[in-house]
Amino acid sequence: MPLCVHGHFYQPPREDPISNYIPDERGAEPFHNWNERILAECYEPNARVGNFGKISFNIGPTLFDWMWDFAPDVAERIVEQERANYLKYGVGNALVQGYTHSILPLLSYRNKVTSVRWAVDDFVYRFDHRPKGIWLPETAADIETLCVLQDCGLEFTILAPWQVRPLESKPGPYYVELPDGRKPFIVFPYHRDLSTKVSFIPKATENGDEFLSSIRVDQGIDLTHFNLIASDGELYGHHQKFRDHFLRYLLNEGGERHDVEWSWPGLWLLNHQPEAYALLNEPSSWSCMHGVDRWFTECACTPGARWKNPFFTAMRDIADWVESVYENHAGEIVADPWEVRNQFVQIKHGQVKLEEVCSKYGTPGFDDQRPKKLETLLRAQFESQRMFTSCGWFFEEFHRIEPQNNIAYAAKALWLTQQATGEQIDPKIISELAHVRSEKTGLRADTVLSQTLIRAEIEQNGLSK
Repeated sequence: MPLCVHGHFYQPPREDPISNYIPDERGAEPFHNWNERILAECYEPNARVGNFGKISFNIGPTLFDWMWDFAPDVAERIVEQERANYLKYGVGNALVQGYTHSILPLLSYRNKVTSVRWAVDDFVYRFDHRPKGIWLPETAADIETLCVLQDCGLEFTILAPWQVRPLESKPGPYYVELPDGRKPFIVFPYHRDLSTKVSFIPKATENGDEFLSSIRVDQGIDLTHFNLIASDGELYGHHQKFRDHFLRYLLNEGGERHDVEWSWPGLWLLNHQPEAYALLNEPSSWSCMHGVDRWFTECACTPGARWKNPFFTAMRDIADWVESVYENHAGEIVADPWEVRNQFVQIKHGQVKLEEVCSKYGTPGFDDQRPKKLETLLRAQFESQRMFTSCGWFFEEFHRIEPQNNIAYAAKALWLTQQATGEQIDPKIISELAHVRSEKTGLRADTVLSQTLIRAEIEQNGLSK
């Protein structure tokens, strides 16, 4: 009985972009913040019992970045477990994830490329080998996104079953045709019923033997086929207490007792290939039945969230201005500013020195002061990518930390761009945020932006004294 469990481990960036410090978060007690609490309840216990070595998984770069510094022992265990599989089979069980957890179909082609390039570079930095597959944020996909994935060297992704339309009455995984002479891309639809059981029916995961026995008696499950169970990784110990033990039992004694052959997509592809083709329903995702509407406008997933559309429009206009200024000014320093931006994560991790990049791509008349300006412009581009973290649009209410964090990243992007160039954004663009407000509290997005800009200025002046 071939089975695969995929865990999507992710936390949004929690650091305040001005202080770069995670403030104490209500509800996370006795810990300072939710990262620390979920680490203790989920990431550390699953790493301790070896679960990361036996499932398919992805860890969001923002989460791993924090864990790398705060809990390096846990991060090291996760990497070692994945690395052992890579050394044994030539393919690891970890998937890369879109860098800032932005909804890729809503990004421009250029920003799709940046998000995936950054993600791959971050993965290589952590795991010391290139990834084969990717977990798309919210599994949101369109054909252009799949083209970008393939161009960046990736071979497959995991999707919800309703995101594809099989062209033959055969089970997945499937090939999806791509344009312009590209090879077909492979998609693994997860098993809907099994994934729903694990994710949303707590009683179904109380007993590992009962869970595995139920799979055998369910006539709707093809036991000869590769069945993939997808869920949030935080379910195993955080969302559902003791489910880290449930998972450990499944992957070890329980699996042996019920004759389960545990695998993961990359390992399965070593000896198999998809037998059928499918069409992609685009754009689509796993957590919005209206495509990707949830992340830019009001839809039935979050009724009454009228703030989402003006918020998305204003954020896109701010990002467009930041990118335009970057292109003009960085283009005076380096011949290909977008390729330099795509290498930013390597620069961030110290794998490549900015001076080397400037030397390679620099324009005539290059001087010692220009790397500093370019570095500031690149930091602004980093913040402008974080502006579109999907969590900022996921919920119904605007007066939450997630939308406010996205605005703070926008403010930081603006402030850094203005510091580097002296240019000021058109006030009309900023005024668009005045239409974004909480129906419950009256909080307005332009207020959050202006307060963050003031804090950035105060912080700068305080540091310069």
